[in-house]
Amino acid sequence: MSGRIDIALIGVGLVGSAVIKQLASVPALSSLKVVALQNSRKTLLAAPGQALALENWQSQLENNGVPALSLEQLVTELKNIQAKNQRHIAVVDNTSNDSVACFYPSFLHAGFSVVTPNKKAFSGSLDLFSAIEEAKQDDSKPLVYQESTVGAGLPIIGTLKDLVATGDKIKKVEGVLSGTMSYIFNEFSPAAGSTTKFSEIVSVARQNGYTEPHPGDDLSGSDVARKLTILSRLIPGLAYELPRGFASVSTQSLTPAGLADEANADVYVQRLPEFDAEFDEIRAKAQAKHCVLRYVGLIDVEKKVIKAGLEEYPADHPFATSLGGSDNIISFTTERYQRPLLVQGAGAGADVTAMGVVADLVRVAERRG
Repeated sequence: MSGRIDIALIGVGLVGSAVIKQLASVPALSSLKVVALQNSRKTLLAAPGQALALENWQSQLENNGVPALSLEQLVTELKNIQAKNQRHIAVVDNTSNDSVACFYPSFLHAGFSVVTPNKKAFSGSLDLFSAIEEAKQDDSKPLVYQESTVGAGLPIIGTLKDLVATGDKIKKVEGVLSGTMSYIFNEFSPAAGSTTKFSEIVSVARQNGYTEPHPGDDLSGSDVARKLTILSRLIPGLAYELPRGFASVSTQSLTPAGLADEANADVYVQRLPEFDAEFDEIRAKAQAKHCVLRYVGLIDVEKKVIKAGLEEYPADHPFATSLGGSDNIISFTTERYQRPLLVQGAGAGADVTAMGVVADLVRVAERRG
């Protein structure tokens, strides 16, 4: 791989650790040098002219790191490193932190590229999105890549960008974009039919770590709404349609009204069986029409409709037959692709998310290294 860049990693949890592992273990990525690691407690910086050794990065960060720098201080230190190394720097945000996301314009104005799986900046307010777009136009032409914000390592954003860049007209984007919702409804409403209770499936999903600590965070549909916002802002004519970001998306919550204010996750799960009859009725109506239920995100470009909610699909539809486990699937209907173009596969997990991040870093190196 041609191109050499330096990398500053913010967030070294599950995804961040997987990114480091991939950078350290793939010989072809040896020109991508990590010069900074930061978590909520500590910062580890390479000496100017050097890179961090990744073999024992955890102990280095714990034993040699300084108290976590502010983002402003981090920029100053990275500029000092860049002055010595004379290489482009990419900042990787592996957090889900709002403060880091809001700092992207400052990173870009400093001349650093940004690579991230963090959905917050691209699905938040229109003001932040506009500030990022403006900062990308600086003389240093910093880059922004966020492939892994929508489908982990799946080529969803890249595909959409390619369609738009080559002049295709996007008509509709539709998909199962939440791994949690995918698992729940693959189990609750398979093509062959089922009688398993909704509450049982949610409980098992929680036990297996498929949901957030509070399942209501998944059943709210907000994750799908964020992903729809990110995608819509890449489509001509829709980029500025959601002034409040994901909060402007028409989103159906699957939390029963009687649990809407239940903040205790254990109580939420314990009481969910009280509402199984409601979900049984919805499923029975779908099965009577030989349909399945799927929680999908929809962007209808011509009608300017952006929504997330529960929909029925024929039992032979790809959304009914092609999904397994917590897979994601998305279809693009365009002027060229009257028969939709489908992208499908694992849409969650540290390793596949890290793959998306590292692939974006390779793109930065190819363009700025």
